Amino acid sequence: MDTVTISEKVEKFVSTLGKPLDESRNSAYQHLLGLDFPTSRDEYWKYTRVGKISKGGFKLPTTQSERINLNDYIVANDYLVIENGIIRSDISQYSKLNFDIEFVDGESVQQFDNKVELNKDDIFTALNDAYFSKAVQIKISQNKVNEGPLQIIYVEQGEGFVANNRIQIIAEKSSSNEIIQTFVSKDGSSNFVNHLAQYYVEENAQLTIHTVQNQAETTSLVSTTQVKQEANSTFRINTITMNGLLIRNNINIAVEGQNCETYMNGAAVTKGKMHVDNHTFVDHQVSNCMSDENYKYVLGDQSTGVFNGKVIVRQDAQVINAYQNNGNILLSDQATVNSKPELEIYADDVKCSHGSTTGQLDEDAMFYLQARGISKDGAKQLLVSAFINEVIDSFSNPQLIDLVERLIEKEHGWSF
Repeated sequence: MDTVTISEKVEKFVSTLGKPLDESRNSAYQHLLGLDFPTSRDEYWKYTRVGKISKGGFKLPTTQSERINLNDYIVANDYLVIENGIIRSDISQYSKLNFDIEFVDGESVQQFDNKVELNKDDIFTALNDAYFSKAVQIKISQNKVNEGPLQIIYVEQGEGFVANNRIQIIAEKSSSNEIIQTFVSKDGSSNFVNHLAQYYVEENAQLTIHTVQNQAETTSLVSTTQVKQEANSTFRINTITMNGLLIRNNINIAVEGQNCETYMNGAAVTKGKMHVDNHTFVDHQVSNCMSDENYKYVLGDQSTGVFNGKVIVRQDAQVINAYQNNGNILLSDQATVNSKPELEIYADDVKCSHGSTTGQLDEDAMFYLQARGISKDGAKQLLVSAFINEVIDSFSNPQLIDLVERLIEKEHGWSF
């Protein structure tokens, strides 16, 4: 029998969580013990240090709040509440006619893993495998077109918890739907949210994911999203980050069918010592597809931004259009950004481009606005809003846009 060498960091991390009792999680736990947390020597994590997470000390949630007031965050008629990784059916509200939702574990989760494969050697995926409570499985039935979105509200409560969220969505053939993910803190502090999502977009289906991240300023969030697209499908994911200590978003998309469209929009508005890292990967495996991604950062105080967008065009994937854009504004001399857009092309008939720009607010524009009676702070707000409005507008839902603008004003004092 092979002897597993356990990392001291992993051993310390799991010491406060205990050993899972059921067989499927115990198998994941054993695999976890053979892994380690990434360091800056790992290219994939070069600019993001996870010491705030790997030092451990987190505990699993055991109790739930009697009632949570989420009125300020609800923007849809159908919503599902998850508190510290635990599903709160008692305070959720959704139509079973519109959304086929199940709460599962064990074999059902593993069957979905066969549809949308995960990197099981990723430490955060392994942690989720070993410790998630129940997975949310959503099926959007064939030809089903929902007029309104489903909102999933991930609530962070208490102090020192690890929340392992797990969501699996299948958008069946010719269906169309929107999901709004809202990450919020209600009296949360020094927690770790480990979010794992898998999306399977079947032929001719359309799936849009809107994500709003507004954690407590002492909380870390690692969000891993794995997507598979079949022929003629459209997938959109829009993400905005406004608060949190360390935010890492991994978005991996396998485009396996022809005539697919893939869109990614992201914005980060930072303050203090926030660290926001968006890592995207689009794998064009077949011909006649397009992908378009646009990420914008507004970085203040001593905050740090990271963008790493990679697109691969395989040898047999001809007639591909792939575009990447990353724009950054530094509001402070102490703010920093690391940007690395990448294209890896093995086909001939492609149109691919990428670009990255970093700078401060345009002094001429600031002078122009102030010369017309607008205060310096007001001029700054106008220029910042003009810069990121392109991303905010991609949320399309007026109620959701209103929520985003209210949260930006609350966290950063800017009115849009």
